Amino acid sequence: MESYKQEFIEFMVESDVLKFGEFTLKSGRKSPFFMNAGAYVTGTQLKRLGEYYAKAIHETYGDDFDVLFGPAYKGIPLAVVTAIAYSELYGKEVRYCSDRKEEKDHGADKGSFLGSKLKDGDRVIMIEDVTTSGKSMEETVPKVKGAADVEIKGLMVSLNRMEVGKGGEKCALDEVRDLYGFDTAAIVTMEEVVEYLYNRECQGKIVIDDTLKSAIDAYYEQYGAK
Repeated sequence: MESYKQEFIEFMVESDVLKFGEFTLKSGRKSPFFMNAGAYVTGTQLKRLGEYYAKAIHETYGDDFDVLFGPAYKGIPLAVVTAIAYSELYGKEVRYCSDRKEEKDHGADKGSFLGSKLKDGDRVIMIEDVTTSGKSMEETVPKVKGAADVEIKGLMVSLNRMEVGKGGEKCALDEVRDLYGFDTAAIVTMEEVVEYLYNRECQGKIVIDDTLKSAIDAYYEQYGAK
């Protein structure tokens, strides 16, 4: 596993973003883990987060893109910090763009988007925290495609939960890929998280012990994507 992935897993735990225990998800599923990207709140955390996204995008998609698009609301800071990190790490200027939940009807920046305007020929990378159902893509992809003649190169999320999406067979990222025809990827998968943290000390304690590992295995037995 690449070193930045190992660092990112530890970073999620240290930042209290990735938690283990028993959680009821919006879907009603009882999950032994939960991810809350809203827990990245400090300048240092956001700087590091942008760097991990930039490294994953660089490794997965290369530099052949022009715009980072972050769907409102959580995607807005992700697109901003990743654009900054991309400039610092790779010397490439990429623009950021996000949609508005409500269209602005006045001022020089009126319209449906924040940041850079989308232009014909733009190559776009979508960026999100985690995709569990693909619902945000249902709302966002038509907006992006309707704004200009752009090519969506791919989607990058921080964690692939690797559980079945709405269709009941594939994970949500695979459903998005098959539905819209662009690549999808994550900085890390839940499989990589478990592999790295199992019986490993992080912040002075074992994060995933035998009991928790059994609970995670049982969860994926029921909800894991084929």
